[in-house]
Amino acid sequence: MEIKLIKSKNSKISNVDYDNLGFCKYYTDHMFICDYIDGSWQNFIIQPFQDLSLSPACTTLHYGQTIFEGLKAYRNQEGEILIFRPDKNAERFNKSAERMCMPKIPEDIFIKSIEELLSVEKAWVPEGEKNSLYIRPISFALDPYIGIKPADNYKFMIICGMAGGYYSEPVNVKIETHYTRAVSGGVGFSKTAANYAAALYPAVEAQKEGYHQLIWTDGKSHEFVEESGTMNLFFVINNQLVTPPLGDTVLDGVTRDSIIHLSKLLNIDVDVRKVSVKEVISSLESGSMSEAFGAGTAATIAPIKSIGYNNKKYNLPEISEKSISNTLLNKLSNIKFGRELTELNWLKKISK
Repeated sequence: MEIKLIKSKNSKISNVDYDNLGFCKYYTDHMFICDYIDGSWQNFIIQPFQDLSLSPACTTLHYGQTIFEGLKAYRNQEGEILIFRPDKNAERFNKSAERMCMPKIPEDIFIKSIEELLSVEKAWVPEGEKNSLYIRPISFALDPYIGIKPADNYKFMIICGMAGGYYSEPVNVKIETHYTRAVSGGVGFSKTAANYAAALYPAVEAQKEGYHQLIWTDGKSHEFVEESGTMNLFFVINNQLVTPPLGDTVLDGVTRDSIIHLSKLLNIDVDVRKVSVKEVISSLESGSMSEAFGAGTAATIAPIKSIGYNNKKYNLPEISEKSISNTLLNKLSNIKFGRELTELNWLKKISK
């Protein structure tokens, strides 16, 4: 795999306000790009970040044959660049590709393209415990064809943007029992644009009511909670950490997987099982739910302040430093910066 490098003549990094990074407010100078033509991936290039030229008949614009991923790189105190669990993202990317009738990306190409791009963009990985470089791989169909069938030609790209803290305070969420994000047999487990497009309208309506995100329920009966807008869900009920199971309507989150693994290492009682709306509300009313939080790449762990249901808001207790969510957050942070549990081999170090 030979990657051609076309260097940007003018870096944008001097325009970065490091005190106000936001989330992907600043994109890096370069992007990785390659093409799927005649049954193989080829034309590997790192080039200046720039707009694309597409046919108005491009398959993706009409039929949404596109998938993406999200992962992060961190700068530790030694100045090393560390990528968190890229192999898990490669695995999920290919599950999405299979479901969307798209060509898979070999794991070595997926990871090497990220490594090579970050070798060029090292200066863009910010310092600081709450800061990171967000990495967005994406693949989409290219055929200029109006007709419903899998395309023959595809593009794979990676762009990167600086990321500060995602949520500055605990979030308010609302249990959604009318609109549906995903149904059994659909593409809910895939990281494809369709899932997020379907969620926009109900999410905007909830934001008008003062909620940050929705808690999605199953599409058939709306009796069981599944996940939140950009996060998997965790509850602490009677001192036990509980999270809904995976399935074809729930995204297999990398952070979720990491939390379950760490909980077992830390002897935190964790149970993966169905969680009903009825149980959530009754445990809030009785006080047996001491914590609730979302888990995802963007936010890592986002404590939930309140849960809305049937026009009533249920407040959760204030999170303590010794809470399960803070314990897991601190442990994850130490792992991501290479300070603990390096034997897990969850980090990929940029050596160049």
